[in-house]
Amino acid sequence: MAIRVACIGGGPGGLFFTALLKQRMPEAEVVLFERNQASDAFGFGVVFSDATLRRINEADSVLRDGLKNFGKHWDSIEVWLKGERTTFGGNGMAAIHRKTILRLLQERAAQVGVDMRFGQVAPRLEDLGDFDLIVGADGANSQTREQLGEALGHTAETATAKFIWFGTTNLFNGLTFIHRRSEHGNFAAHAYPISDELSTFIVETDQETWRKAGLDEFDVSQPPGPSDEKTQRYLEKLFAEDIQGQPLVSNNSRWANFRTRQTKTWHKGNVVLLGDAVHTAHFSVGSGTKMAMEDAVVLAREVASHADDIELALTNYEAERQPDVAKIQNSARPSLSWWEHFGRYHQAFEPLQFTFHFFSRSIDIEKIRQRDPELVDAAEKEWRGIYGSDPLDTPLQAGPVLFGGRLLSLTKNGDESRLHSGAQELPLTEVPEEATGSTGLLLAAPETEDGLNEAFEKLASTPPYVVIEGGSPLTRALLSEEARLARGIPSIVVNDQADVASATTLVLSGRADAVAFAEASTSNEEGASRA
Repeated sequence: MAIRVACIGGGPGGLFFTALLKQRMPEAEVVLFERNQASDAFGFGVVFSDATLRRINEADSVLRDGLKNFGKHWDSIEVWLKGERTTFGGNGMAAIHRKTILRLLQERAAQVGVDMRFGQVAPRLEDLGDFDLIVGADGANSQTREQLGEALGHTAETATAKFIWFGTTNLFNGLTFIHRRSEHGNFAAHAYPISDELSTFIVETDQETWRKAGLDEFDVSQPPGPSDEKTQRYLEKLFAEDIQGQPLVSNNSRWANFRTRQTKTWHKGNVVLLGDAVHTAHFSVGSGTKMAMEDAVVLAREVASHADDIELALTNYEAERQPDVAKIQNSARPSLSWWEHFGRYHQAFEPLQFTFHFFSRSIDIEKIRQRDPELVDAAEKEWRGIYGSDPLDTPLQAGPVLFGGRLLSLTKNGDESRLHSGAQELPLTEVPEEATGSTGLLLAAPETEDGLNEAFEKLASTPPYVVIEGGSPLTRALLSEEARLARGIPSIVVNDQADVASATTLVLSGRADAVAFAEASTSNEEGASRA
């Protein structure tokens, strides 16, 4: 069955979809509309982990071949902080220049007969009424999505951290996270090689530092093109040692706040969205292009299989891709949050614990150990060198209370809550003013980060220690860090994962001083005995 398909947007997702569909349905008319010229490419590199490429490579070898012939590959990630460099191995990744991958995908689309129309204003949906299917692959600021209206249930959450995207002629060995402090505050860079001549160099900072440094003067509302030259000069000077005096390279480089986009329904009628037009995940997890291309694989397959029933094809596409995207976005949220608070961690932790804190933001100690046992061994050895015992066996002084270890248990009987440590049984209160002496404050974490400020206010009374329950793993950790890092109050997190690995991760990373399991958990007796 010959169908007519229009794709709005010529990024990797749109190009890959049109090429795949045309390969599966040579008789179909497939037209791609892109407002930029074929040679235009805003941004620098795109990254793929070795573990994520299977589905894309099975559909078409263009990316695999491109990474092999033009990309850069590495196995280790480095963190540079306070003059030290810490390595995390077992993380196979590859990167390629965005303009290179676009060229390769354009060539593939041309080979199979896609009608690509560059340099044209994107047509409106009403102008495409004679097409059987319209695909919106027009990026995070998708006009296709906007034309579909509120029925899709689209939301966008804006991060507080500022970021700006540069390149540099200094070639890094692999993915490198660099932290620098100026007289204005903390800055961090994500750097990685994308060719034999260039590395990507993304810089993040908090809004207060950005303003103090006078980097808020550039008009970001102007059309794409001009870059922020004042910021470029400032960052070249700040990171001069790290980029070995090489210049930063600009390409539509301007400060922005990352926006995490989620959409309940990905299609309406015969119009469907893919890639950043329908979902985004923070660039620190390197999944934007990957998700768009995986969307393309599934959408092309379903359309080709159900060309006579487009509604079924689009429903199947959503059903398969939405859970995968949700998983990535759930992993990206703690990563994004880490970058919103990295200035605090820069000041609180020494390089090795800082590195462990960073890499444990989404995975626990055992998963880190599987990739790089030497990193975990070093972090545990450093802890034992300071405290004389393993993390969970280390005594904790909390006000007048001395806990024999850091794995505790929590019991509730009606309105009464008690914390148990070996033979100790300590009362808890939910009233801040009553949290004195050996009575700690039992504090409920909010379900979302929006409620954290209200929870922070309850720490103003400075209890001897705080026990944090409820909420989510992320909000519990953020509330715990506010207590122990910002206010000097020992914090005990009630963990909903009743296992030693997650407890050790919380303590060794510095997210909590101790961990308590609810009495109903299977690890309760073990927790009481170890404490």
